[in-house]
Amino acid sequence: MSKDRNIRLLALYLPQYYPFAENNRWWGQGFTEWTNVGKARPLFRGHYQPKVPADLGYYDLRLPEIRQEQANMADEYGIEAFCYWHYWFGNGRMLLERVFEEVVDSGKPDFPFCLAWANHSWEKKLFDKSGDNTLLIKQEYPGTEDHTAHFYYLLKAFKDKRYVRVNNKPFFMIFNPDEIPDIEQFIDLWNKLARENGLEGIHFVAQLRECTLQKPEDYLKKGFNAVNMDRKKDFYNQHISFQYKVYLKLFRTFYRMPNVIDYAFASRYFTTDEDKDIHIYPTLIPNWDHSPRSKNSGFILKNSTPGLFAKHIREVCENVKDKPEEERIVIVKSWNEWGEGNYLEPDLKYGRQFLETLKRTIDDFFNEERHE
Repeated sequence: MSKDRNIRLLALYLPQYYPFAENNRWWGQGFTEWTNVGKARPLFRGHYQPKVPADLGYYDLRLPEIRQEQANMADEYGIEAFCYWHYWFGNGRMLLERVFEEVVDSGKPDFPFCLAWANHSWEKKLFDKSGDNTLLIKQEYPGTEDHTAHFYYLLKAFKDKRYVRVNNKPFFMIFNPDEIPDIEQFIDLWNKLARENGLEGIHFVAQLRECTLQKPEDYLKKGFNAVNMDRKKDFYNQHISFQYKVYLKLFRTFYRMPNVIDYAFASRYFTTDEDKDIHIYPTLIPNWDHSPRSKNSGFILKNSTPGLFAKHIREVCENVKDKPEEERIVIVKSWNEWGEGNYLEPDLKYGRQFLETLKRTIDDFFNEERHE
């Protein structure tokens, strides 16, 4: 476990901040995540757009100096590690691998990391809802040979002293656990390969969202060690009737309006007593605004503030405080998803207030616990 952390905060990290050939071909020369972020405009009165990065500016992740500054900032405010989104589409096909490869090969920054496999196809609508459903690259699962090649591609990272471990096993999260055919065999294979290569196994985590029909225990039976609960839209399931959901959808479609929910209301459902289970890793969500990518089709949590974020943080702390330190893991969604309005990095409106709130609230909570 990292030094003096009351909670093991693993912050999801998007590497799409440098141009590469496929994006140039699909979206135009020089496209990065900043392209949509910079074009965003307010869609209703009081809508906070565009969101402009402050301390780090519109950075290019090909620059190691930027990666070092990000790591320094994350460490200062209590983030244990970056959890890089990893794109392996099958048959050795990858995207956005450059940043992570350079981090592993260079040994810099000297800051912990782990991986989350974003195992989904890319369609145009992923980055621009005004586009069509054209398939850009398909996620495939060719079989054992490809799973083996995937493992050996990551083995150097798994053995890196910076790689996050849980009970001495490298942490590896899967975005779409239900999509992988024969997931039990996949997990068994990787654990076998890990042991053959001097590791004790892999700490597999299934990321579950509102749409899943299965329960956490179903994934544990398949061989996962834990699940991450992303309850960003869970208020729909708990509060809004099916009939009203249909009405909302029709209303928004007719008037071409985004789905706007107040953060103060939605955040009540971000964590529950279920997160006290040692096998469940809750999610911290500081903000969300998908409109830079989705325009009027986006989902927006409005009026997210550092004060409301503090309340959410304390609720998560309450749910994880009694877990063993090794498994007191919380997924931060996210470090730098600017195109989804989901980030901790400083912007011009709030500066470092979300980061300061994160560190102060967690420190205060656990200081209070120690003095009770």
